Amino acid sequence: MTKPFVNLHFLIEPDLRKSMDRLSGAARLMIVSDLDHTMVDHHDPDNISLLRFNALWESNYRENSLLVFSTGRSPTLYKELRKEKPMLTPDITILSVGTEITYGNSMVPDEGWVEFLNHKWDRNIVSEETKKFSELKLQSETEQRLHKLSFYVQKDKAQEIMKALSMRLQERGLDVKIIYSGGVDLDILPQGAGKGQALAYLLKKFKAGGKIPDNTLVCGDSGNDAELFSIPDVHGVMVSNAQEELLQWHAANAKGNSKIIHATERCAAGIIQAIGHFNLGPSTSPRDVTDLSDAKMENFDPAYEVSPSGIFIHPSGIEQSLIDCVNLLKTCYGDKQGKKFRVWVDQVLPLQIGSDSWLVKFKKWEQFGEERKCCLTSVWLSSKDMSVAQGLTWMHVHQTWFDGEGQKGHPDWLF
Repeated sequence: MTKPFVNLHFLIEPDLRKSMDRLSGAARLMIVSDLDHTMVDHHDPDNISLLRFNALWESNYRENSLLVFSTGRSPTLYKELRKEKPMLTPDITILSVGTEITYGNSMVPDEGWVEFLNHKWDRNIVSEETKKFSELKLQSETEQRLHKLSFYVQKDKAQEIMKALSMRLQERGLDVKIIYSGGVDLDILPQGAGKGQALAYLLKKFKAGGKIPDNTLVCGDSGNDAELFSIPDVHGVMVSNAQEELLQWHAANAKGNSKIIHATERCAAGIIQAIGHFNLGPSTSPRDVTDLSDAKMENFDPAYEVSPSGIFIHPSGIEQSLIDCVNLLKTCYGDKQGKKFRVWVDQVLPLQIGSDSWLVKFKKWEQFGEERKCCLTSVWLSSKDMSVAQGLTWMHVHQTWFDGEGQKGHPDWLF
């Protein structure tokens, strides 16, 4: 028997409760995005579109919205991707093609979802039946999960095998779902699993807690993302590089649905494009602002001030944009010469501490080539002196650096 749906504190895990309680009401926007070839562009070595999305999210949405990563990757491969790419920390992670839901930094599992998926599922029987098909090649051990078995299969054999295997498992009393994606990956899950079902489960939880998001945007590129677009009342974006299988699904099932668009931009840039298309909120990334006059707002958001759109005042009195300061590093010589330099921020949370002052806390990441390091940063901002582009002035900065004990300098504490 499955557990009843509970309120938004879920498992009452401290890190999760903190994340949820920062929302005074319903989330302004919830983005549910696939990772590989959707949020993350593996053909972009500089991660430009991903960094543009990161800056947009942290400056405009982190405080009042929810970020959900929905991926076919197992927890192991998900963590590997986080070590390779400048990814933000999501509020919720849907893993292993919708068979695992976790919350917060520490990735606490949703036990109610685990029990729900046990219905008419027997992993041993699935394993026994799949061994009878020589065309199915097991994926790595990390991809074999409690409620998911994953294989590789040639495209011309996929449909035939899926049909035969489905019949055999049904005869054995199981109720399963077989998903083929990427022209090679075949996943076998409980019938109640999948990215779409996991999202529906979350939305039901939000509704029970009286905090259904004002808007939800789902984002994908392949067949295992199709379910996301089937959820009622959500906006959807298929990125420009979406695979044929997803485009075919859309043509057969959702053509004419004005809430789903095929972006003209790749990956994260396509997600930004969809935010603007559906008028879901600001869609100009601070990384795209070169003229600070373009960044003026009626009410300056302290979170926006930690983006690369600020001005640095040298002790000598010389003023220079932060973008120009970073670009000057290219002319420097030393042990970092020739290595690409990137800076991004994560988990930006502002707190007003006075009528004209704010305390903003965030994690700042720096990357030189393959080397990474991270610091927990606290900034005191003031609006008393509005002479600098009529914005906020950085009065004090405190940084605590973490030792990079994880792979490629990625701190283990993040996980």
